[in-house]
Amino acid sequence: MSQNLSHAVMAQRHEAADSFDLFPTPPWATRALCEFIGVDRDLKRRRAWEPACGLGHMVRPLSEYFEMVYASDAVNYGHGAVRDFLFPGDEPAFDWIITNPPFRLAEEFAHTMIDRASEGAAILVRTAFLESVGRYDSLFSKRKPTAILQFSERVPMHKGRLEPNGSTATAYCWIVWETRPHRPCANGVPAFVWIPPCRRKLERPADYEVAA
Repeated sequence: MSQNLSHAVMAQRHEAADSFDLFPTPPWATRALCEFIGVDRDLKRRRAWEPACGLGHMVRPLSEYFEMVYASDAVNYGHGAVRDFLFPGDEPAFDWIITNPPFRLAEEFAHTMIDRASEGAAILVRTAFLESVGRYDSLFSKRKPTAILQFSERVPMHKGRLEPNGSTATAYCWIVWETRPHRPCANGVPAFVWIPPCRRKLERPADYEVAA
């Protein structure tokens, strides 16, 4: 079973090759995605899979929007099933697959998510993920995203924990693929959308409690 490992999530961070990549997502950043994809669809009738759930900080806000959320991770963090998403399994079909993937494996996650999701897939990555000739050739030119959602405010992520007063120098965005076209790209060009400042609106005091 492969491990969720990463070279970096922060632009200037150097991660050991055998380190687990656990950078919990602030729940308000997940709600921002759900607010976008839920504009013209009833998410309460959809099922979602979070395949790199870590400590469960993305699962809880997803559960506020979706009918059911299945959580898993290749590493046993004590939340969700222990399974490697990149290996085929016997999981049921899910409408949406949404995660903050290990950065080193983000491209593999994207391909697998697009293949498995019946309606759509979304990954949260540092904006620098959009760069790279190799990634363009192997992913973006072949499987164009429906939308790129760029946060206009910073999404602070820290190794192994959430920090309500944390800061970051790294920019993040959501990349969304609609696997069953629902909102097709105009002229085949992905929509580039700025997520307006939303932390104050979408953040909850309970977000920084230990995930159950």
